[in-house]
Amino acid sequence: MTSGDLWRMSDEYGEYALSPLPWYPGNLAWHLNLSRKQLRKNPALESFHEFLKHESEVGNITRQEAVSMVPPLFLNVQAGQHILDMCAAPGSKTFQLLEMIHQSKEPGLLPTALVIANDLKVQRCDVLIHNTKRMCTANLIVTNHEAQSFPSCSLAKDDSETYKDHCKPQRLEFDRVLCDVPCSGDGTLRKSHDLWRKWSSSMGNEFHLLQVDIAMRGIALLKVGGRMVYSTCSMNPVENEAVVAELLRRSGSSVELLDVSGELRELVRRPGLNTWKVNDRGSWFQTHEDVPDSRKNVILPSMFPSSTSIHESHTVYSSFAVNSECNVPLSRNFNIEDTNNFNCDTGGISSSNSTQSLGSKFPLYRCMRIVPHDQDGGAFFIAVIRKLSPLNENQVIKVRKTENLLLKNRTVKLQEQCQHRIVSEVLDDNKLLDEQKKLSLANQTSKDHNLIEVQMASDDVEYSQTESGDRSHRTNKLDYRHRWKGIDPVLFFKDEAVIKNIVSFFGIEESFSLEGRLVTRSTDNARRIYYISKSVRDILELNVQVGEQIKIASLGVKMFVSVPIRQILIYFNDYMHFHGKSAYFL
Repeated sequence: MTSGDLWRMSDEYGEYALSPLPWYPGNLAWHLNLSRKQLRKNPALESFHEFLKHESEVGNITRQEAVSMVPPLFLNVQAGQHILDMCAAPGSKTFQLLEMIHQSKEPGLLPTALVIANDLKVQRCDVLIHNTKRMCTANLIVTNHEAQSFPSCSLAKDDSETYKDHCKPQRLEFDRVLCDVPCSGDGTLRKSHDLWRKWSSSMGNEFHLLQVDIAMRGIALLKVGGRMVYSTCSMNPVENEAVVAELLRRSGSSVELLDVSGELRELVRRPGLNTWKVNDRGSWFQTHEDVPDSRKNVILPSMFPSSTSIHESHTVYSSFAVNSECNVPLSRNFNIEDTNNFNCDTGGISSSNSTQSLGSKFPLYRCMRIVPHDQDGGAFFIAVIRKLSPLNENQVIKVRKTENLLLKNRTVKLQEQCQHRIVSEVLDDNKLLDEQKKLSLANQTSKDHNLIEVQMASDDVEYSQTESGDRSHRTNKLDYRHRWKGIDPVLFFKDEAVIKNIVSFFGIEESFSLEGRLVTRSTDNARRIYYISKSVRDILELNVQVGEQIKIASLGVKMFVSVPIRQILIYFNDYMHFHGKSAYFL
């Protein structure tokens, strides 16, 4: 089948079968207007379908929802930048970021940029690694942390002075942060048919606090002048504009919400909302004062556009601790059919006593809403934030015990809700999971969550303690988490004899330096040696200095593997047999 055949199929299907996305730079993204059923049913398309699968497996193309490719574009990635993808699985956006940093005018040169892709669950990290290893990049680190407590790896004050002259990083900071947070996923209703049955009005309310905490951590890790993109695949303002308003409220003048209307002009987008109401148990509320006292521990002040102070939320969090211990139910679920009977205007069943909605004081119109019926795609919410100055001590919101209790009681339920989104993306895009992995994703326990909670203490609190000279307390804490349970350590490979033999055998030129670039995951005889970039090496050295605070699941590219002689002979026999020749070795 030729490319011309695809264009001629427009007569049969009513429009061009293959066309470029007008808003994606360089015509690098194309839309195939054929369903999976049509690809399998039509014999003429069978070879084309096999071609797509093969190109996807080797990393030449990536298949994903078109609208999910938008957030990385607004990061405006530049050469040499350090990028953090806070909630990265299944890895399509991470792969897109890796493509951006590898765009070089000088082929053959490794980029100086770095991507750290993080996700909470070990199973999701496995999917993330499977997706990104197709890139064969030495500039990637995959980590396994709760995004809202991602470590900053801050050196002690005296250590910082020691390493200042070596131009080494003293703290993890990023030029770009992608904060694509877990959400209710109602923007994927077109492809996620199960969501019509599972969706409830409480889902967005339950995600709100987690989304705020993740985004605030992203801002804390962002360099001054850096850019963070906050995004969800939801249209619920409680998960979108309310979160952005709370970020601006907490950060004060340290950040600004950017107007990016001049970027990607071909992309049809709508401005963010300035007013909205919050639904709870079938009732709509315009202000937090309208919420019944019995529900004020669930419906937070930050969910409303008229919220002005974060101190109101602190009181709510404290009252939540009492209710959660008494097992008071968080919410009553309403499905989509139930909400058809709701009236979000001032009439109907609205509980508000206000005569008009109170708007937010922030320029939320700079946010972007992408809806399916504008460009025949999915729904997405995107906000671009720039950091203007460091967050001061009063602006950095510490992780309080009541917030931890709130998140702990909701974590299991939220993870179950976002499992559907993760699994659907993987199955729709790449068919990466077998039945065993799907079962493990569906039956996850809180074991990994408890493991990661070892380092739930606020990293900013630890940083202030080290500056005050409390070095003994810091040392004990670092010794306690010197090794991550179930994760192999990352060790620099320094066997000079082996390295010399490798260079000699493969004829590696001096311009391609291996010094300080080889690592292994084994403390005994290294069977696999991975190659890392200079930027990854600097992060590893920093991680060693702070007691291995980063839980590394994968890094670099596997370059050398030690294979036993007998195994080589077996491979040789199989090769000779495949080509119809006699095998010379047993």
